[in-house]
Amino acid sequence: MDSPIDTNKSYQEYVNQKSPNSPILKNCINAFLIGGLICSIGQVIYSFCIYKGLDESSSSTVVSILLIALSAFLTGLNLFNKIGKIAGAGSLVPITGFANSIVAPAMEYKSEGYVMGVGAKMFTVAGPVLVYGISTAIIVGLVYLIFNTQVVLV
Repeated sequence: MDSPIDTNKSYQEYVNQKSPNSPILKNCINAFLIGGLICSIGQVIYSFCIYKGLDESSSSTVVSILLIALSAFLTGLNLFNKIGKIAGAGSLVPITGFANSIVAPAMEYKSEGYVMGVGAKMFTVAGPVLVYGISTAIIVGLVYLIFNTQVVLV
């Protein structure tokens, strides 16, 4: 009888033979180009808003809203997933990827109803991001509050 180590080695060799090699360089270039394109679209929107007279804060808000709406719309048309297959991590530019991670499960589970389907499943992917993001923000804020107190000596 083969030892577990021999079985693991033979299984790993089998997996390596059957698994296709990932074109890492091509994937990195696609991620860079498409992620850069998404960011460039955001920059064009931002520059247009500045040109039209909006301040920096309002322009940033408009960019965020439009990128979220565009990625949600493309997810609804099932185009964002096709872009994601080509772009890989490049399509996960934080704001567009986050919008996709909320809209996609909502669409997938809409047949189960608005409460138990859309409402319950919408944050299956984005929920942990929100929980850990908010928790980390609170912890960092508390650490900043504790260590940034200034003692005034008279």
